[in-house]
Amino acid sequence: MRFALALAALSLTVLPAAASAALKEGATAPDFTTAGAFAGKPFKLHLKEQLRRGPLVLYFFPKSFTEGCTFEAHAFSDASPEFRKLGARVIGMSADDQETLKRFSTQECRNSFPVANASPDTIKAYDVKLREGLPMTNRTSYVIAPNGRIVYAYSDPSWKNHVANTLAAVKAWKAKHRG
Repeated sequence: MRFALALAALSLTVLPAAASAALKEGATAPDFTTAGAFAGKPFKLHLKEQLRRGPLVLYFFPKSFTEGCTFEAHAFSDASPEFRKLGARVIGMSADDQETLKRFSTQECRNSFPVANASPDTIKAYDVKLREGLPMTNRTSYVIAPNGRIVYAYSDPSWKNHVANTLAAVKAWKAKHRG
């Protein structure tokens, strides 16, 4: 009996549990167009267009070049080949200006994925405002299916589980949508 309970408890720690996120699974991801940078070059992001290529990991982070955001960007960069193998794209979003995003895309994202500006309208639509009076987003990651539906949402101020959880969610979505 103890073994069964221990096994059940262990299985819960292996599955990525979604913390409270603004937009719930099954909701339609709000469409938007914005500017950003990929490998230091200007990048125009239109969500609907990105979704034509497959599932998308859209992760919001508070501020470029801060410790947690840098570690998170490195982790997404390291995992980029795994996401690509699954047909998924990764895009980071923050309220940072274009010049900051250009530098962050090369230095911390290591030219692996684009980062884009989360405008006040996008922050409101995704309900990811860090707190009133601060032009920053909280740390929330979404996996969005090509049909525009959110299949996974995770909010946590720590960067540590965002990559593993979104990768597991993409794998789970892919397993359901083979063929």
